[in-house]
Amino acid sequence: MKRYLAEMVGTMTLVLIGCGSAIFNGGCGTPAQVLMVATAFGLSVVAMAYTIGGISGCHINPAITLGCMLSGRMGTKDGLMYMLFQVIGALIGSTILYLLTSNIEFAYVTKTGANACSSGVSLAGGFIAELVFTFIFVLVVLGTTDSKKGAGNFAGLAIGLSLVIIHIVCIPITGTSVNPARSIAPALFEGGAALSQLWLFIVAPLLGAALSATVWRGISHAKE
Repeated sequence: MKRYLAEMVGTMTLVLIGCGSAIFNGGCGTPAQVLMVATAFGLSVVAMAYTIGGISGCHINPAITLGCMLSGRMGTKDGLMYMLFQVIGALIGSTILYLLTSNIEFAYVTKTGANACSSGVSLAGGFIAELVFTFIFVLVVLGTTDSKKGAGNFAGLAIGLSLVIIHIVCIPITGTSVNPARSIAPALFEGGAALSQLWLFIVAPLLGAALSATVWRGISHAKE
């Protein structure tokens, strides 16, 4: 049970810091704001990796959990419980942000940090972006945490930094999800396009994770 609770706390922190950075600092309308939000998401992952990594592995993302399941690192029951508690954690984080925005007078660009395709970006474009960048992110996770070929104690840093650079590219396209739990919770508070497009931010990241697990198993077991 402690692993599930660790995933809940970790995902809550990711949403609270990542989405909170967009809410309280004017969204992602300028390059500086994009970099700030990207850094907030990435560093929150680094912080949680070194906080709960020794307990749960610090997935805090259903896409990562699916990648671990499909690559044979965890069972189905554990994986589904991880996903459940990740969504619960994200909901707690979004609830805290809702309470804060409801009690702080501010000219908010966003009150939730929810994901949706940006103006001029089709659903197909958003789907491709989320699939490809989740594929890259989960591949980094699987590679750096591999027991034989991984980065050891530097894995958390590599994963967090990869999330930063992914956000820098993807924020202008979809706001960057690559994490279904991170998208589900804000969308429930946001409604509108965020809720109607929520399927995209669930399906595309999970497909990207499945692809990365397949690729990692192929290249990690390939003969030299």
